[in-house]
Amino acid sequence: MSGSLNPTALVRLLGSWNSGALPAYRELADVVRLLVMDGRIPLDVALPSERALAQTLGLSRTTVTAAYASLREQGFLTAGQGSRGRTCIPHRTVPVSAPGLAVPDGVLDLAYASLPAAGEVMHRAFAEALTELPALLPGFGYDAVGVPALREAIAEKYTAEGVPTTAGQILVTSGAQHALNIVLRTLAGKQDRVMVEHPTYPNALDAIRAAGCKPLPVALPVIQSSTSPAWDIDSMIATMNHQRPAMAYLVPDFHNPTGRIMSDLQRRRLARAAASSGTVLVVDETLRGLNLDGVRTAPMSSFSPAVVSIGSLSKSHWAGLRTGWIRAHEAMITRFVATRTVMDLGGPVVEQLAAARLVRSFSEPLDARLEELRHNRESLLGLLAEYLPSWEVERPQGGLTVWCRLPSPCSTALTVLAPDFGLRLAAGPRFGVGGAFEHYLRVPYTLPRAKLEFAVGALRDAQDKLDAAPHLRRTLKAARPAVVAVA
Repeated sequence: MSGSLNPTALVRLLGSWNSGALPAYRELADVVRLLVMDGRIPLDVALPSERALAQTLGLSRTTVTAAYASLREQGFLTAGQGSRGRTCIPHRTVPVSAPGLAVPDGVLDLAYASLPAAGEVMHRAFAEALTELPALLPGFGYDAVGVPALREAIAEKYTAEGVPTTAGQILVTSGAQHALNIVLRTLAGKQDRVMVEHPTYPNALDAIRAAGCKPLPVALPVIQSSTSPAWDIDSMIATMNHQRPAMAYLVPDFHNPTGRIMSDLQRRRLARAAASSGTVLVVDETLRGLNLDGVRTAPMSSFSPAVVSIGSLSKSHWAGLRTGWIRAHEAMITRFVATRTVMDLGGPVVEQLAAARLVRSFSEPLDARLEELRHNRESLLGLLAEYLPSWEVERPQGGLTVWCRLPSPCSTALTVLAPDFGLRLAAGPRFGVGGAFEHYLRVPYTLPRAKLEFAVGALRDAQDKLDAAPHLRRTLKAARPAVVAVA
């Protein structure tokens, strides 16, 4: 992404940056570096000129010049002409939230919550897919809707879960993110509001913003007991009735990042309210299969035919498949296909044939994977309690991650320090809007115990360093995650 950042926007991002613990130029450079590393200032963006930023901040130009010089020396700002350097990432530094960049050897990547492939099952599915390929070779190979065998398999899976579905209600996509982009382009126009849980999946927020839409966050309650509601359905309903968002993006099944699951009563209320308000519910079911505690819920689409469901094999089987889908009523699928053909003309055939095999025997690799994830979850929870007892941890009922509340608003600072201790993290604010969740960190339990022990030990060491150097705590002023204004 290229562009420029005006002085006012940068000052807003900086927040209360000048603590007086260090020279002003150092503090300014450090906070800009944190913002770049956390993704809140995108890469290849021109920073304001030294003169303009100095005037807006009420500083001497010498201070800003020194800060920019420090950023260039560290590799976070290009040398560019004059003072309009562009943000970048140094080769020696591990970006904390820049997707797609390689992680150096010796650094454990906790920014992604994904599992390796279910090897034997995956290999067999592709081997069998190759035997079916010759029958499709006489065709052109373009299929914007998806290979019939896969659409039928997905429809049968929904039907078996109590939601009668035909192949005509399925559109195959290149993963869940591709599916969400198709849905956004079809249902939401520029400047339209999209209601989201707060926190929520960072890539969904990125997609919403990239579509020119405005995220409309509704906070998840802070769970204090097993009887507390996992979602604030009343606030969601009030938001839909008063703000009239075009759509709502929700993760009711082992929510990312908290691991919560929405009850059937809450699903029913939300589906009815959405239908009456005209808000289209778009439900991400990517993690639904990762049910660690055997919680029984019905798919959201069983409560309303207007629900749009997004699914994928990325979390349950392997992200490298790049196979996802959209389930909706046939008229809506027709609209999605029209949008999709502007973006691409279909997915790879062999992968879809293999995916059809995997969907038809969906639970085959899952039993062993779920048992492994249960052990990993218990290991991580035990390690966090032992080594970081001041962290408050919410026990997830499924999914792949633990959502931790930190004792101070230091998530970004921890994330920036983590590579020095062999970790790559995604800071809490990546999961929210407006700089929220500096008090939080998502930690996946997708790794075996030995690696989890290393990870928690590294987190403790980073926390210790932060405790020993108070000036490093300075990050954006955290928003209170439990408070969201509803008009």
